Amino acid sequence: MRKFFPFVDWMPEYHKSYLIKDLVAGLTVGIILIPQGMAYAMVAGLPPVYGLYASVFPLLVYMFLGTSRQLAIGPVAMDSLLVAAGLGALAITGVENYIAMAIFLAFMVGSIQLLLGFLRMGFLVNFLSRPVISGFTSGAACIIIFSQLKHLLGVDIARSSKMHELTYNVLQKVGDTNPYDFAIGVIGIIVIVVLKKWSKKIPSVLIVVVLGVLAVYLMDLQEYGVQIVGEIPKGLPSFKLPDFDFEKGMALWPMALTLALVGYLETISIGKSMEEKNKEDRIDANQELIALGASNIVGSFFQAYPVTASFSRSAISGDAGGKTNGFALFSVIMVVVTLLFLTPLFYYLPNAVLASIIMVSVFGLIDFGYPKTLLKYRKDEYVVLMLTFLITLFVGIKEGVLIGVLISLLLMVYRISKPHFAVLGRVRGSDYYKNINRFGEDIEIRDDLLIVRFDSQLFFGNKNYFKKKLMQEVNAKGKALKGVILNAEPMNYIDSTAANMLISVIEELHHRDIQLYIAGAIGPIRDIIFSSGIIEVLGKDYLFVRTKEAVACFNNPESIRETNQKIAHQRGFL
Repeated sequence: MRKFFPFVDWMPEYHKSYLIKDLVAGLTVGIILIPQGMAYAMVAGLPPVYGLYASVFPLLVYMFLGTSRQLAIGPVAMDSLLVAAGLGALAITGVENYIAMAIFLAFMVGSIQLLLGFLRMGFLVNFLSRPVISGFTSGAACIIIFSQLKHLLGVDIARSSKMHELTYNVLQKVGDTNPYDFAIGVIGIIVIVVLKKWSKKIPSVLIVVVLGVLAVYLMDLQEYGVQIVGEIPKGLPSFKLPDFDFEKGMALWPMALTLALVGYLETISIGKSMEEKNKEDRIDANQELIALGASNIVGSFFQAYPVTASFSRSAISGDAGGKTNGFALFSVIMVVVTLLFLTPLFYYLPNAVLASIIMVSVFGLIDFGYPKTLLKYRKDEYVVLMLTFLITLFVGIKEGVLIGVLISLLLMVYRISKPHFAVLGRVRGSDYYKNINRFGEDIEIRDDLLIVRFDSQLFFGNKNYFKKKLMQEVNAKGKALKGVILNAEPMNYIDSTAANMLISVIEELHHRDIQLYIAGAIGPIRDIIFSSGIIEVLGKDYLFVRTKEAVACFNNPESIRETNQKIAHQRGFL
């Protein structure tokens, strides 16, 4: 029961002292959630009210099923842009059909997340490396910012998820800029930035919303062409099954899978960072998939589009002192009250104010420091980041994620196919054997003995590389070489193809009157050495616990033979 319904854990232990803290956290998050929800719905290409619909039932479901006590679920910029990009690529006619597809997409995303959660597939998110995430997030953030220029400039700009198309569309319309919209948007950005720098506790977003509404209402700015939100439907979202359609599902599944994984990644990343800050360890990766999936599925029955965790609102809930998932209940109450009674207050809200909120929030997603670090220390990962960034900008958001993951996997395969290969020597005056290239003159190098270390598992993908590097060093030693010691401590696996290669290498060395020794092999590797037939060619007397023992045996075979027979012949001594 506790495993699938985490609320059973915290609800019986709920203290009265938690109520005030959860109330403050919930109301604070709610104040930000209402304008943000409407703004992000606009990013997704939906009427603002659908951002509020997505802020009711998904939050309640996560409150009962989620394992993090600070995560704030709801509409976010990244998922909203992915929705717009995915649906924008389809030939959808009419606002109603577009809305229906967004709701159906939420159902598909939830279904994928729920299925992955039940199958314990949370590890899939590990394939999204940080360079890919950073490049994708920064690229998407730039597109989101540019997509809001139509509201900031007060002109009708054709929508696109590609930077060059967006830039061209903006340049075509920049001459038609409405100075009132532009002024409202720029002032909104300045006020939010200044208030945030002054104090993060000030509800800058709420202040900008109130000022924007008052400015339009008191000065009658809509008469000057200022674009406003207009009438927002009153009432709670009604229960309605999504418009299930197999053909639509086939068209949407790539975007649904991308949204499912990206949304889950955002949730886990935010949850883990919150736990590190609070020194807690509660979050369950697979249960989070189930919680997110259920939230999106239930939300789709009440006209919500895809949701996930918000970093800004989660940080606010933590800073406000929220103690349990129960804080979400108070956020939902605020949204419900707004939908039932306060929607007329947002009638005069300028679209430029919502654009300013989005721009400031999303600008924080652009990571400037991490690429600089990679450029200095990890140029290969910097290339992955920049390719992901550029593909996201100029090809497409979905393509940016998929190609970024593919490039990361190719880089990983390249690395494990050519891992670090080191020649070792004894550090003078000690029993330590270290890389000769790192210790220089402090290392003793012998012509008759070669000691090597291979810092990886040995498998079909790198067996040829291993053999090539080993034989290069063997040939470099020449006829003086009589023994080769393989330090196998870093190895954790040898597959059948590599085992056959190792057998042929041992036979070739024996043919040259060179003896191979293996030192430091852990238990599983020793099992493979025995089960694969390597031991029959190598000989049991040439397995050692430590490199220094193999060296001692090479120097004087009889000196250590008896001890080695007692220890090293056992298959699992390490």
